[in-house]
Amino acid sequence: MQSARIVGLPALAALVATLALAGCGMPGAPLPPSLNLPDPVNDLTATRAGGEVKLAWTNAKKNSDKILLKGPVTARLCRGETTFANCTTVATLTVEPGAASSFTDTLPQPLTSGAPRPLKYFVELKNRRDRSLGPSNEAAVLAGEAPGALSGLAAELRRDGIELRWTADRASAPTAVRLLRTLATPAEKKPKEGVLTPPAEPQERKLMVENARSSHALDADVRMGSSYEYRAQRVARVTVNGQTLELAGPLTAPVRIDAVNIFPPAQPKDLAAVATAGDNGASPAVDLSWQPNTEPDLAGYVVYRRENSSAWQRISPAQPVVGPSFRDAKAEPGHSYTYAVSAIDQDGHESDRSAATTETVPAP
Repeated sequence: MQSARIVGLPALAALVATLALAGCGMPGAPLPPSLNLPDPVNDLTATRAGGEVKLAWTNAKKNSDKILLKGPVTARLCRGETTFANCTTVATLTVEPGAASSFTDTLPQPLTSGAPRPLKYFVELKNRRDRSLGPSNEAAVLAGEAPGALSGLAAELRRDGIELRWTADRASAPTAVRLLRTLATPAEKKPKEGVLTPPAEPQERKLMVENARSSHALDADVRMGSSYEYRAQRVARVTVNGQTLELAGPLTAPVRIDAVNIFPPAQPKDLAAVATAGDNGASPAVDLSWQPNTEPDLAGYVVYRRENSSAWQRISPAQPVVGPSFRDAKAEPGHSYTYAVSAIDQDGHESDRSAATTETVPAP
């Protein structure tokens, strides 16, 4: 009879370790320590006004390992006329991860003089060891001397809109002119939506006059009953790699104008008259027709008649005639009448009378 084999304690421990390794597998290679490098900024913007440039951006939330950043990080801001490698540091800030940040850079005198030229900004987020994943996107403005102030801005109400005029600048380099319009009347209540309901007027509107030597412009998109304020500035432009950069001069003082309807409709045209004798028991009449007016606030027309050299008499009803036609049913056979038509708007402004036309009613 065979005796059982007794395994010693050292051998047993080795066996248990072998089985444990066989069941769990070999451990992977150790991971390198995180460098904790903040992700680069990708929404940097730059806006120049006078001798200052306003920068704005959003700081990264995570590092290169997709781990949330803990604690503040360092933001280095730089500017230059060529590349990031040659840019000059303008500020070093302590910022919070994920937060919106901003900085205003005051330009030195060499960058506010001379011809307009591109000036590039970058922001670089660094870890505690002063390392980064690289710069942000490029945000560009124009360095150089800003255009001079525009002078003589004035506004005049016309039938077809508001005309803006200013003093032409013939001495300096050609620049475009930007007109900024602000609605000065209280904001409209939201109207009931419908097919014919006009949209509410925008509070702000920009008009660009591209003709650099021009000294006037027409704002045709105005509404009678509204009040507007206009300001203007000259704008220099430079196109770099397909992107147009602007350098604006100072804004003028506001000029206010009320768009009050003081203009009558246009004079009706092509008035024609055709008389009928009134045969077969019908009454004699003169049928009038003319070209319709197109004013949006047109209320209708007024028809006038006179005989020989007598005074003009209104023969249409108290309410304006809606369409471009009218029948004079009180004409008498054998009489000659002269007719004229005027247009009238919803505010009661009446146009000049049309060119007159004369018609003789034949005898039955």
